[in-house]
Amino acid sequence: MLAWRAGPGWRMVSSSVLGGGLGEREWVLNAQVRAGYDRMDPEAHLRELASGLDLRGPGVGLMTAASVDAFVHAADDEVEAVVTAGLGVPTWAAAPDHVPAPYRPGTINIIAAVPAALTDAALINCIGTATEAKVQALLDAGYDCSGTPSDAVCIAARTAAAAAGAHPEPFGGPRSRWGARLARAVYTAVYQSASEDAARRAHGEPAVHAETLQACTAPPLETVRIS
Repeated sequence: MLAWRAGPGWRMVSSSVLGGGLGEREWVLNAQVRAGYDRMDPEAHLRELASGLDLRGPGVGLMTAASVDAFVHAADDEVEAVVTAGLGVPTWAAAPDHVPAPYRPGTINIIAAVPAALTDAALINCIGTATEAKVQALLDAGYDCSGTPSDAVCIAARTAAAAAGAHPEPFGGPRSRWGARLARAVYTAVYQSASEDAARRAHGEPAVHAETLQACTAPPLETVRIS
């Protein structure tokens, strides 16, 4: 598991199972699950995992079958991004429904932090900006896809109070002040993460744990400093 203990003073927008939508959040958890994960209560499962790390209050929980210990961090002028990528099922968003056989799980999870206050519209706009940067990175990395069917994203920005009362920025598009930095940070992290995932698969290394483990031999990565 990767966890970011953000603390108070953050507003997040996310497509995640736990804590999705728009609102103030204090932590983000990105949990790796086994291939063939079939629990029908992922929100409750994520709450259990968060409780085990003593993550309290409102937060965001994401899941992936990709190797989270292979996360990539990138930054561009105070905007930071952490990406985990597994491209076992690359697809185009508007392609006909199809799951290739054999099924190879994977997900691209993007977590990014903007150290400024943004309006609701600008924060939501950042989701589109991050997604556009993800697709650009995948194409440049040699993938013929827009992502995987289970990709998720979480963008965090400061509350107005935490930003010393600064007037919230109204724009989050790729040519805006903060959107441009977000796009570059996400692009860099996705490009590197996707390239490394391709290299692991080319060498036949397993992209996920073969089975659920009672305990990992190494301590969990409890804190990733995003900002």
